[in-house]
Amino acid sequence: MSHRPIPLDKLPPLATGTAGLDAAQVQSQRQFGFNDIVPEAASGWKVVLRDTARDPMLWFLVLTAALFAWLGQTSEALTLVAALVPLVGMDAYLHRRTSASAAGLASRLASSARVLRDGQWQTIPSRELVPGDLVEVVPGEYFPADGLLVSGTGLQVDESTLTGESLPVAKRTLNPSAPLPASAAEEHWGMAGTRLLTGTACMRVACIGRETLYGEIACSASEGSHSATPLQNAIRELVLVLLGGAVVVCIALAAVRLWHGHGWIDALMSAVTLAVAALPEEFPVVYTFFLGMGVFRLARKKALVRRGVAVENIGRITCIVSDKTGTITEGALVLSHFSPAAGLNDALLLQTATLAARPDSGDPMDQALHGAAGALPALRRVTDFPFTEARRREMVVWATDDGRTTAYVKGAPETVLAMCDLTAPEAADWMARVDEYARTGHKVIASGWLDLAAGEAPATEPEHGFQFAGLLAFEDPVRSGVPAAIAECLAARMRVIMVTGDHPATAGAIAREIGLGANASQVAVLAPADDAGALLRTHADLRVVARATPPQKLALVKALQDQGELVAVTGDGVNDVPALRQADVGVAMGDRGTRSAREVAPVVLLDDNFRTIVDAVAEGRQLFGNLRIAFAYLLLVHLPLVVGAAAIPLMGLPLLFLPIHIVWLELVIHPTAMLAFQDMPASGPLAAVQRHRQARFFTADIWLGIVLIGGLVSAALVWSYLNALGADQHVEHARATALAMLVVASAAITAGLSRLHQATPRWIAAATLASLVVMVQVPPISRLLNLSPLHAADWAIVAASGVLVALATRGLAIRMGRYAL
Repeated sequence: MSHRPIPLDKLPPLATGTAGLDAAQVQSQRQFGFNDIVPEAASGWKVVLRDTARDPMLWFLVLTAALFAWLGQTSEALTLVAALVPLVGMDAYLHRRTSASAAGLASRLASSARVLRDGQWQTIPSRELVPGDLVEVVPGEYFPADGLLVSGTGLQVDESTLTGESLPVAKRTLNPSAPLPASAAEEHWGMAGTRLLTGTACMRVACIGRETLYGEIACSASEGSHSATPLQNAIRELVLVLLGGAVVVCIALAAVRLWHGHGWIDALMSAVTLAVAALPEEFPVVYTFFLGMGVFRLARKKALVRRGVAVENIGRITCIVSDKTGTITEGALVLSHFSPAAGLNDALLLQTATLAARPDSGDPMDQALHGAAGALPALRRVTDFPFTEARRREMVVWATDDGRTTAYVKGAPETVLAMCDLTAPEAADWMARVDEYARTGHKVIASGWLDLAAGEAPATEPEHGFQFAGLLAFEDPVRSGVPAAIAECLAARMRVIMVTGDHPATAGAIAREIGLGANASQVAVLAPADDAGALLRTHADLRVVARATPPQKLALVKALQDQGELVAVTGDGVNDVPALRQADVGVAMGDRGTRSAREVAPVVLLDDNFRTIVDAVAEGRQLFGNLRIAFAYLLLVHLPLVVGAAAIPLMGLPLLFLPIHIVWLELVIHPTAMLAFQDMPASGPLAAVQRHRQARFFTADIWLGIVLIGGLVSAALVWSYLNALGADQHVEHARATALAMLVVASAAITAGLSRLHQATPRWIAAATLASLVVMVQVPPISRLLNLSPLHAADWAIVAASGVLVALATRGLAIRMGRYAL
């Protein structure tokens, strides 16, 4: 079970029991700040209007409406002013979705808390809590901070806010009178943002504000999503290039319209309409939105993202350099094998070894023995001889009620065997068993006993004449799901290298168990002076590094990066900080990791499990797969939009798109790109990785597909306008046909890219088509938009074109799913 460190340095000295703080203690604890879990953000209609005012579409509408009013075209001006209402409404809605609204986050937090201070229960605002406060939480209430449960029975908690799991989680209390340990299992914690379902809990507050798990996630989402990452910089450069190109084309279009004799009003309208159609403002907005969503999704995978760049990089990881202990394995010794001597059984062997172990030593092996043995016989401890490295054994002398005394010993097999009455062949046979256990990665001890004279309390440690009891083998078991995760990585051509300071036999045995391999070309054993970077030249398929030091781990990471790998590194100690900082994605252990490691790493594993790293990679892959699909949609729709806005006026024909049409298309394109693709699930196992250091959205063949499909839609759009225009120059009919072609193409592209498997793309596509029917086929509305209703033949052509676009886009989506970032 995962443990979480307790910040003992922030708790007052008397933060035990069920007593509250007094006024002086509260004042002293105020140095740690207020319990502001979610960063306070400005909200309200003024903020929405301020952010909406940054939308260039708004100023386009206002200036165009003013121009129409100046020209005396009142109806057109009023129509554009009315169009501000849905545009502002959409911006307000997407503003709340994009900015990870503080109000939405705070709805899962307690606004007040019942706290025991100065011997009295009182209700205070939850932000005034300090570490060490004792709070009471009743069923249905949210925990106001993170803390340790010290009283309560039958406690069950809804933790779906943090984990996504809907089932209640049972909780247990710590002993309130015992000193607080350095860490506590998750079952002893109550966490901010989670809700108590049953029982009444008293909790000792340990973490407040941003130190709470909920606060870290919320701050990571709001800060990380706005931090400039390499991919964001690339998007900005793309936007600048597109803007520069749009300006040049707009100037050229205005000049051509003037040359055709359409007048400066027409020329200005043509240029401004094209500029707005070509404006690629959706790209950075969609990217920022997806990045913020990624923070929350990775948190539900037990990977807490502390900096936004990790969301960008984690899906592109090609190599994982992982610790063994606690990440691949459980990090705790388990008694797994018994080899009792003749005449003994497993229970007697275990009892013999346990009687030589102290329950309070803190040694993992002693704890494993006492945990497995259970209750021991009622004996009186006479004397003991503790373990030392020189003696490599531990001995305890016990006496029974009738005065019989027995010495029990456990320790290194060769040491204990030398103390026992065994023949040379017998000792050799037992050592062969020891070697067999060692080759499979086990830690082995031997045990024996010696009956002493009645009432004897030896002043010196007995060293000969013991009866041999047998061998016990311990292992640090592999975590559940790790072999499957390793297999998934290898199938995706990701490199996985296990780095450990353990014995090569232990490392090799674990590697074989998890499917990482352990032949001579895959395992390297380092001496202190060895160059870890040179390993990659002599071990092309390196997978296991044993006896590695922290500087060698850092050198290995640098060498891997020099080979073009994007490296994720796990670490838990201060000595891992250099490697964590050097890695493309540093992954710290949240359970047993030091504060230094957690602060330097952009990702913290909440459960210290290798499986979680692979899950996070898969989530990162899917996040950017969805983002790639959203960008493909924007390109596929914008290309015909820009071509139509430029080509028709350049032909000297009446404008295809009027300002009100651009507003309508904006209300279709923007929410589709933001919402339709952000929740698409993975469609299979991890795709094979592509080893390139620079992030890229599309390969050359995908770009070609986008250009071809976008070009075909553009050609269909222009042809539909020209065909419907006819000899009688029926402009309203031509515009309606072309707009129908583009809007249906948008819905078809949405269907082809998303397969309509989720509810969001389904209702967005349906709403898109419904808006088309209303805008075109309802005469009063179509007249306001300078359109005319279409005939059955027109709809048949548009529908057939939409089917073809959906099929072509589906093929593009399948192709896009075959490669990773």
